[in-house]
Amino acid sequence: MKSSPTSDGDRPFRLVVLASGTGTNLQAIIDRVHGRDGIELVGVASNKPEAPALERARGAGVPVGVFPRGAYPDRETRDGALGDWIEELGADLIALAGYMELLTPPMVERFRDRTINVHPALLPAFPGLDPVSQALAHGVKVTGVTVHFVDEGVDSGPIILQRSIEVDPDDDWDSLERRIHAAEHELLPTAIRMIAGGRVSIDPSNPRLVRTD
Repeated sequence: MKSSPTSDGDRPFRLVVLASGTGTNLQAIIDRVHGRDGIELVGVASNKPEAPALERARGAGVPVGVFPRGAYPDRETRDGALGDWIEELGADLIALAGYMELLTPPMVERFRDRTINVHPALLPAFPGLDPVSQALAHGVKVTGVTVHFVDEGVDSGPIILQRSIEVDPDDDWDSLERRIHAAEHELLPTAIRMIAGGRVSIDPSNPRLVRTD
């Protein structure tokens, strides 16, 4: 079994969050994870200089970094600078919380099995953009939330945790999205605590299989 990263000795488990938008999942991490159970949120980065998530981080006293794509000649260079910043912070884990860009393959490889994402669907159903609309358009009876490791694909990495949510006949985008968001705010912090506690591992004989204790 290949264990997920954990901190050594008295050193806190160091978490970095990447976010592009309002940062409600970031706020859930600040409220439920940061400074608890030996976990410290040590940095928040965004590709959007005006992202409200950055203000949430500043309000919590967490260092921020801004890495807009337009400030670099290409995505690989930008992700290289972002990766250097993350390593300077000594991160054990990166959580994508509404980060609206795919990481480049070199960035994925650099932080292999140390990067997770939360997605508002029961993967592998409805990957990519606006899975809430996808679920409503398909008329599914159940959707949900997935936390998964990040690989080179689109929402295709090994699944860590999932939670199902029933779709009511009278649901619209707003009502379904509210319930999905509420589940995200619980499931992502739970996954972070489990990884920090050494309770998540990837089976080397089947890299798609994530074991949780």
